[in-house]
Amino acid sequence: MSIPPDRILLAPGLEISRVVTGLWQVADMERDGRSLDRDAAAAAMADYARDGFDSFDMADHYGSAELITGRFLSMQTGAEKQRPAAFTKWCPTPGPMTADVVQAGIAQRLKRLGVESIDLLQFHWWMFEHPGYIDAMKELVALQQDGRIRHLGVTNFNTDHLRLLVKHGFPIVSNQVSFSLLDRRAAEHMSTFCLAAGVRLLAYGTLGGGFLTDRWVGAPEPTSIEDWSKSKYKRFIDTIGGWSALQKILAALHEVAHKHGVSVANVATRWVLEQPAVAAVIVGARLGEREHRADNATLFSFSLDEDDKQRIDEALVSARRIPGDCGDEYRRPPFLTASGDLSDHLESFPPVFEAVPIDGRPDRLRIDSGSVWEPICGYSRAVRIGNRILVSGTTATHGTGEIICPGDAEGQAVYILDKITASIASLGGTLADTVRTRVYLSNANDWEAVSRVHGRYFGAVRPANTLLEISRLVGEYAIEVEAEAVIS
Repeated sequence: MSIPPDRILLAPGLEISRVVTGLWQVADMERDGRSLDRDAAAAAMADYARDGFDSFDMADHYGSAELITGRFLSMQTGAEKQRPAAFTKWCPTPGPMTADVVQAGIAQRLKRLGVESIDLLQFHWWMFEHPGYIDAMKELVALQQDGRIRHLGVTNFNTDHLRLLVKHGFPIVSNQVSFSLLDRRAAEHMSTFCLAAGVRLLAYGTLGGGFLTDRWVGAPEPTSIEDWSKSKYKRFIDTIGGWSALQKILAALHEVAHKHGVSVANVATRWVLEQPAVAAVIVGARLGEREHRADNATLFSFSLDEDDKQRIDEALVSARRIPGDCGDEYRRPPFLTASGDLSDHLESFPPVFEAVPIDGRPDRLRIDSGSVWEPICGYSRAVRIGNRILVSGTTATHGTGEIICPGDAEGQAVYILDKITASIASLGGTLADTVRTRVYLSNANDWEAVSRVHGRYFGAVRPANTLLEISRLVGEYAIEVEAEAVIS
């Protein structure tokens, strides 16, 4: 091909194509019980690699994608063997993340890929109220040190929790998130933090499931959609303002594409590639069915000038923002995923803490969070009396005594409010039932960062709140928070 894709150093020793080939559509192609021919699919991957698209992304739940990739990697010989990069994801069910659980999850990835070390292991966690993701990350770091993982990334983490991991010292090199002209959340706080922390973004959904292509310019709205990818991004389109909002964006892209002699897909993808925190975009492939390598290579024949950017910005003015932060579509309404509403899935996870009666009285329940001080000092993490839930002053204590983000009030606030959320939920309430919070700071200068975190959790709830600076907190804690909820 005349224009090979640009390359970038994602992490030390890991150079990748700036267009990563995504294999999520393997699951869609196999969803009716079909199995892809692994040899034929691996041969299709070899075609991508020969054209310079030698970086591939998959996950534990993308059908047989890991097995196909394992077959492809086994075909490499000599110097070629080290060149293709294979990223995968581990998406465990929230629960105790013991060494055995984590090791088993990674061992399965290694076996399916047929490798001794995973180039980039990306970790997904369903509910931040469950603190097991901290334990999982510790074990993943241990496996990295043991040589079974080269680099660690996360997927669909929001800015607060990505920041918490980085500030706590975990060596995160990337976060894979939705990022497109339909979904620009990652250009906000996420990019600001990543640029400051040296974390790179891997952007998926850049073509909106194929809707940001020439095919849909001026086309009527589809009445039915069959494949999962289009089903997902049609929900994004509806959320930003519907089909008319999409057509305004497409019209602008078509104008810019005509100017440069490229495709609408090229312009949509180029816009994401030029975002400063983005290392690469992930473009899906239906192995053996359709390939767009020649069109993708055209991405590197042009760049967007200021007039192009202004034309695109004008088309985006009337498009509504996707709510929340990156990854929220998997954890809270409006659940903009291929599966739609994930409420039942999330509610199927057991409560983080076990509620037990106090002195055998069924009208009074309590929970413990495992802190070493709860039995010593004779208190509960939270107590429910009738429809009232009272949560004790809570610090960023993980397990029996580890302090999360020592000295960092913002990171500690995130961990604390997750623990408070879990406490209220374990006693039958929700964060929306909160009527009172009290925040104690050891340094009043932290008030704004902490208050903004509080606002991201309680902005729609608006409980009564008091924030105080006190002379000191025990140990390296920068903040303590207590809460009260009343269940309607």
